Amino acid sequence: MDNKTMARLLSETADLMEIDGADSFRIRSYRRAAEAAEQTTVDLTEAAGDTNRLLAIDGIGKSMAAKLQAIAATGTLPQRDELLTKYGAGVLELLKLPGMGPKTVALLWDAGAIGSASTDSIGQLAEAIAAGRLNGLPRMGTKQIEKLKKGIEDYRRSAGRFRIDVAEEEAERIAGYLLRHKGIERVTPAGSLRRGRETVGDLDLLAAGPACVPEKTQAAVEHVAAYPGIHDMIAKGENKVSFHVDGGLQVDVRLLPEASYGAALQYFTGSKAHNVALRQRALKMGFTLNEWALARLSDGSAVAAATEEEIYAALGMDWIPPEMRENLGEIDAAAAHALPRVVKLSDIRGDVHMHTTASDGRNSIGEMAEAALACGYGYIAITDHSKFLGVTNGLDEKRALQQIKQVHAVDREMKGKIRVFTGIEADILADGKLALDDEVLAQMDVVIASVHSRFEQSREEMTERVLRAIENPYVRILGHPTGRLLLRREPFALDLSAILKRAAELGVAMEHNAAPERLDLNDHDLRLAKEHGCKIVMSSDSHDSRNLGKMTYGAKQLRRAWLTADDVLNTRNADGFLAGLRPRK
Repeated sequence: MDNKTMARLLSETADLMEIDGADSFRIRSYRRAAEAAEQTTVDLTEAAGDTNRLLAIDGIGKSMAAKLQAIAATGTLPQRDELLTKYGAGVLELLKLPGMGPKTVALLWDAGAIGSASTDSIGQLAEAIAAGRLNGLPRMGTKQIEKLKKGIEDYRRSAGRFRIDVAEEEAERIAGYLLRHKGIERVTPAGSLRRGRETVGDLDLLAAGPACVPEKTQAAVEHVAAYPGIHDMIAKGENKVSFHVDGGLQVDVRLLPEASYGAALQYFTGSKAHNVALRQRALKMGFTLNEWALARLSDGSAVAAATEEEIYAALGMDWIPPEMRENLGEIDAAAAHALPRVVKLSDIRGDVHMHTTASDGRNSIGEMAEAALACGYGYIAITDHSKFLGVTNGLDEKRALQQIKQVHAVDREMKGKIRVFTGIEADILADGKLALDDEVLAQMDVVIASVHSRFEQSREEMTERVLRAIENPYVRILGHPTGRLLLRREPFALDLSAILKRAAELGVAMEHNAAPERLDLNDHDLRLAKEHGCKIVMSSDSHDSRNLGKMTYGAKQLRRAWLTADDVLNTRNADGFLAGLRPRK
């Protein structure tokens, strides 16, 4: 029972209570507690035995502390179970439809459009629309019914999220096309993609230029609508075009005048919680803030609109990097001019996790070194797989010793242009032992220990397994610590807090695996690692020289976690990096 699951149970309870017509104050208390549970770095299951630890978390009162303790003890919440028995799990699925909120669900329930305890409420709603049973209901005009119908179709066809690299590549393709139109001079992604979320639900693109001025946008709209990658058109208006591309990703393109571009960029970047807090600050200062401008409440005159920087400055704040805009204290920090200088991709000076043709990579040691040099790196480590994984052609002791010699030879050939360190990604076996002998590991510059098998072990077994592995004196980095694959495999069960605490004591660094299919550790766990005093190493885990440049996705997660260059070991030069690792025995 992790924090995220606890937060989901509380949030779902709040939704079900709103459908049931419960007191709004009680509903808000559940929502506040859900947000607190998701954002805190305190392990709520561990803290459940100490009420005072729960009460110390902002947003958790006595009542919600008791709810969290009930969840930790039983894995469920009685209030939620009772409401699910009454309404059925299908109503939670309904809330995933575009524009569908608890009040609308309650309306549909009361009108008999969806039935008791159904697990297919979306199917029932579709049948009700087809039969005309929504006609004449309050707030259910023709446009709203068509919107619901379209929402059902979209959900069924493209439910789910998309990895950040998939969304970014699509954004680049569309932006390249849009910029061919005379009068569209710049296109910027907004929303989750700009904030660096590891996955996105849809893609927001803001376009600006002379062709995007109100009442002159018809030609630009037609150009957007003619994009050859459109799978189906959702809507086409005066300054917005929405469509799906192949694969199901929804794209919303907005055409905006330069005069209000900054306000729109700030608004559509989000997050929702950040924007709400920022608007509240604006109101207290006598302003109103929307997607068009920051304006005076007294007379509506614009104060700032063209750039984000001038909007934040007018509110007495430093500009906030998009990745930090999640209402986690960044507004107060910006107002106090105390935002940390979060790490940038350009701060990274080396990449120390990559594979070659010796195991399951596509390139030689020399080719990886040349590609890393082209990325501007000063050093790399060659860390092919160990022998345990047969499918990866992993190295046994004999081949590992041979590769050490090969790496040294390439290092000499590079003549100081780039340092090439020896290394290995050693498999952590089911019992916590490593798949290579210590005598060989002792000769490596960089030993990464990673779990690649037996993901089904219990939380206790996996925790003990990893703890035993990092006790090995030659392990310097724990690779992709939670083992997740985004949208494909959930993290394995693990007491991450215990791992981080022990790793900090031993000097074992935590990897942030920047491969876009992993991004492991995630931003929340990176914050937790920093709190425990762990060192962080970001690496690409490249199996192809072309992927060395994909560290950009990992850098976004570091920024979301508020990490600075001082928190990340491979922002140092080669000697500084080695010195920052666990001392070799």
